Amino acid sequence: MRILVQKFGGTSLSTAEAREHAIKHIRRAIDEQYALVVVVSAMGRRGEPYATDTLLQLINENGNCLPVRERDMLLACGEMISAAALCSLLESRGVSSVALTGGQAGIETTYDYGNARITGIRTDRIEEFLNQGKVVVVTGFQGCAPNGDITTLGRGGSDTSATALGAALRAERVDIFTDVDGVLTADPRIVTDAKPLVKVSYMEICNMANNGAKVIHPRAVEIAMAADIPVRVRSTFSDSEGTLVTGAAALQRSKDIVPDRLITGIAHVANVSQMAVHAMEGQYDLQLRVFKAMAQHGISVDLINVTPSGVAYTVFDSEADKAATLLAELGLKPAIVQDCAKVSVIGGGMNGVPGVMATIIEALTEENIGILQSADSNTTIWVLVRGTDISKAVNALHRKFQLHL
Repeated sequence: MRILVQKFGGTSLSTAEAREHAIKHIRRAIDEQYALVVVVSAMGRRGEPYATDTLLQLINENGNCLPVRERDMLLACGEMISAAALCSLLESRGVSSVALTGGQAGIETTYDYGNARITGIRTDRIEEFLNQGKVVVVTGFQGCAPNGDITTLGRGGSDTSATALGAALRAERVDIFTDVDGVLTADPRIVTDAKPLVKVSYMEICNMANNGAKVIHPRAVEIAMAADIPVRVRSTFSDSEGTLVTGAAALQRSKDIVPDRLITGIAHVANVSQMAVHAMEGQYDLQLRVFKAMAQHGISVDLINVTPSGVAYTVFDSEADKAATLLAELGLKPAIVQDCAKVSVIGGGMNGVPGVMATIIEALTEENIGILQSADSNTTIWVLVRGTDISKAVNALHRKFQLHL
């Protein structure tokens, strides 16, 4: 069988009109002779009846003491409603279909309620239905622990469900349907002339997702990359092919489609705080003490610079006070800058190319934007700026690297 996995996000299912667009994409795949697995998210967003955030609010309004196991039972309901509604709609249009929960679809996970990891997928039941000519609608975001408990996979879990099923079923492709026309060179809410990308490598999209781009979850990309399964990020509301995410070798073979670009896109993460701690002369254990304290209290650190004279790193604004208190308890006096933003310049073509950092500094200097800290890898350069400079910084970098052309 030629198997295709389609995943529809919450906005793709939230209204009758949106569901009609989803049906159109499903019918087109059937006409193209695909055996089809459809993964669904909960309908809508915060405030809409079945959205995940709405279900979370239900917990808050009823004592806010629900244990994590039972919390997963509740949160899984949103996807179940989506799957049943879509299955009913397909049947009404003469499309034979079946709805399965993550557990019924064979998705096995760890016991980490709220952020479970997929440990394996038994595909026999899905394959049985596909052989019967049915469209198999699977609830995203969830699976089943070894004892039969429902587990959820954390934010972006439906993307992960889709690529994991694609890998297990050896699908020809995974299509992620959302409310934007693929992956753009920057956030269109900030950069009005951001351009859609025709093709990107797994590594580039993973870096963009990890650094603030919301189009696809990075864990989903990692699974697709390991299985070498192409992913298309597409709009539910248009016929555009969107952005194809594939391996670097496939991109190299498509030079007539994809230009030899230095920079792929600009991403950003807001609401972070810089923590800088200076070591006294001879204080060689400072770095160990700082990062051990952060780890022991569950504080995630990012943009890390370690030097003989001390450390600088970032935490989310929401954890800055807690981090400062822990450092004070160690007898340290951190310099803290809150309300910052990490801006990322991402491109698989920058490795070994001189002048990229000089161009970044030039773009920001021209806008009188100070760089508080920086770090780099072979495909990404990060700069920390003040939160008030996010829009100016992202637009300046987008223009300087001519991503609008």
